[in-house]
Amino acid sequence: MSEPVVRIDNVSKVFHQAGLFNRAPGFTAVSNVSLSVTKNSTLGIVGESGSGKSTLLRMVLRLIPPSAGRIFINGAEIWALRGKSLKAMRREVQPIFQNPASSFNPRHTIRTILLAPLEVHGIGTAAERRERIHTLLRRVGLDPAIETRLPHQLSGGQKQRIAIARAVILGPSLVLADEPTSALDVSVQAQVLKLFSDIKYDFGLTTIFVSHNLAVIREVSDEVAVMRRGEVVEQGTVDQIFDDPKHPYTRELLAAVPVPEIMRNKEREPQS
Repeated sequence: MSEPVVRIDNVSKVFHQAGLFNRAPGFTAVSNVSLSVTKNSTLGIVGESGSGKSTLLRMVLRLIPPSAGRIFINGAEIWALRGKSLKAMRREVQPIFQNPASSFNPRHTIRTILLAPLEVHGIGTAAERRERIHTLLRRVGLDPAIETRLPHQLSGGQKQRIAIARAVILGPSLVLADEPTSALDVSVQAQVLKLFSDIKYDFGLTTIFVSHNLAVIREVSDEVAVMRRGEVVEQGTVDQIFDDPKHPYTRELLAAVPVPEIMRNKEREPQS
């Protein structure tokens, strides 16, 4: 079998309170997690707030170091990378955050926001960069004229489309999405999820998608990992997790999903 795009080996993260005389044992956010993601697939990580899923994603993004264990992307241990190798990894791995506005400079236009990664990595001429931005804006369902606007002039759905465009503008192999639709209303959420899936296939992306929303995870994932209190308690295919869950916590999560009233009424209807 080929090397997975992402391999997480026995990773843990313990946060300690600052202070010279602080002897508290610390808070374990992630405990001994091992996962892998194969090429062109999506791993969905689901769990309630505080389960450690976002902390795990930040370690894969190389934003915070693990307390133990190792993380490999395309066969390279990310915390051993330096210089040009690290810059190349940064180009290959791109994030989509829960609140895109918090990751945008409010004083920069959309053109400047999308142009920045191309300039940092020295991609294309000025004309080629302009064309790439316009092509990508159309691909995410936006008029290229939107490039002159500031982030606060966009709706939530438009901002998330810009975030998706920025994530793929460098042609990465791996995209890590942290609750990217949780702040959107249901109708816009469905549109953004459809766009996310289309972009994934168009660009041949491998993705990790973190969410507390089981319906969203089922929609976008090939494999699912269920996290609770920093540990992966169950993992498997979408069908295995949703149709035949083994762990009591997974069953609790699924049982807590509200059933629409229209479905309850349908179940009560006598069969003819």
